[in-house]
This record gives sequence, structure tokens and C-alpha cells, in this order.
Amino acid sequence: MPFRRAHQLIRPSLALVGILACARTEKAPAADSAPAASAMPTAEPTVITIVASDFKYDAPDTIAAGMVSLKLVNKGPELHHISIARLTGGKTFADFGRAMKAMKPTDQPPAWMETVAGPNAPVPGGEQVLTEELTPGNYVLICFIPSADHVPHFAKGMVKSLTVIPSTGAVAAAPVADVTVMMTDYAWQISPVITAGKHIIRLENSATQPHEMFIIRLEKGKTPMDAAVWAETRKGPQPGMPMGGVSGMAKGDVAYLPVDLTPGEYALICFLPDMKDGKPHFLHGMMKSITVN
Repeated sequence: MPFRRAHQLIRPSLALVGILACARTEKAPAADSAPAASAMPTAEPTVITIVASDFKYDAPDTIAAGMVSLKLVNKGPELHHISIARLTGGKTFADFGRAMKAMKPTDQPPAWMETVAGPNAPVPGGEQVLTEELTPGNYVLICFIPSADHVPHFAKGMVKSLTVIPSTGAVAAAPVADVTVMMTDYAWQISPVITAGKHIIRLENSATQPHEMFIIRLEKGKTPMDAAVWAETRKGPQPGMPMGGVSGMAKGDVAYLPVDLTPGEYALICFLPDMKDGKPHFLHGMMKSITVN
């Protein structure tokens, strides 16, 4: 997740930061899931606008299931993203709160918390859209990004419940993608090469654990490691401009990310903590420099 210290360094929030990185990665059908629709897609995905500010989300309490476009509007001035947990087994937002209070830093999150992709952090004042299919159930929206005081935003109240109910409307089609990004341990496989302009990226996680893709447009002469180190330390001038991306997504999940890129050098970084050793994935090599022409 972008611009946060490695989770080992935020000891009070270690348990909650680990939710999306250590949650169950292979999803069995949940009892509160609706059966897949058999109708042919006939509509565009519904756009759900979520406004992030310091430090809250303004979002609907309830939305309909299906293919939806989550539109994050950051009214900052700090960076914000949307990490999402789906609460299975009939668990509620109140259950989520009680579980978090009871968890110790070394505890694994309950199996009923499942990772769901969300829009990653755009530049303050910017927007990021992510399209994916949401099934009925109870969800939690969370911002893990810390302020300059290294306190993560969820600890300042940036957590919100969301209920997804069965849809009674037309079935929406997935966007048509022209670029595919496959997440693995620990890399992104991109096909074809991304060029300048507008694209829709189909993201799929084929790895053994959750991964994210945070996009930064680098300043001249800066590297992905410069961006990662700045995110961990906040020392010196910012080495690039946040361009959004996708927050942690679980194994087997698919999401669609629209981008509009100008020529230049970009960094892709995964900040999620590893399920085995707790180190952020960029220290396992999951950061990449790409040139956009």
C-alpha cells in the first residue's frame, strides 16, 4: 500500500495492517453470496463515488451487487486509498471492530476477513476508478496510509462500513481491456507494452498471496527504490507523482483499471507485507521501472 512505513515499524497498527495482506487468499463460496447471474450483460457498470478527505470516506451505505466502478475522489490534501475487506459468515462491522480491538500484533486476522481490491492513491485532488465484481455481503473500507506523524489514517477514523445487496437490475458487462497485467510473486507481467494515452488494464492476481500495484510518475533521474525509500522515511523531496493503481487484491481476483499516461518514466511498487517474513514486497523485488513512450 502506498506511502506507508513497513508494517514492522508501525507496531500499534500491525494487526490491522496485516488484514489485507494475510487474509485468506483462496475464497470458498460464502453462505451469503448470491448465485452467479445467468443473464447476458446488458448494462454499463454502476459508478460508485467515494470521496476521501482528512480523515473520512463519504460513500453510500448500501450498493447493489455486480460489476461496479469504484470512483475514489481524493479531496485531500493527504494521500488516501481504499483497501477493502469483505466480512463473510454473516459477520458485521461491529464484529470487525471487536476483532480488531482483541487482536495482538502477532495474530493472524480471522478467516472471515477476505481481501477485495480497491482504488489505490491518486495525487491529492485527483481521482482513480477501479471496476470489479462485488458479491452481496458486508464490507469495510479502510485507509492504511499514514500521515507525516506515522499514524495510519484508519486510526484517525478513516474506516467505513459498506453493505452490498443482491441486484435486481440489468447485468453489467466488464470493461474491454487492451492491456493485461498478471501479478505473481514478486512481479507484474505486462502485455503488451504500455504506451502513452488512455488504456484499460485488466489486472489478475495469480500469485500465492495478495499484491497491489501502486503507480508513480518519477521525476527525472529518480528510481523506484527512491520512491519506495521516500515512502518509508518521508525524508527529502517527493521523488514522483502518485498515479493511483490497485490496492491489495487476493489470489484469483480480477479488476479493471483505466489509466491515462503521459510519456515518461514510471515506477510500479508493491508495499504489502509478505505473508512469510513480514517484509514489504518491494524488498523481495516487487518494484518495476517502465518507460512510457
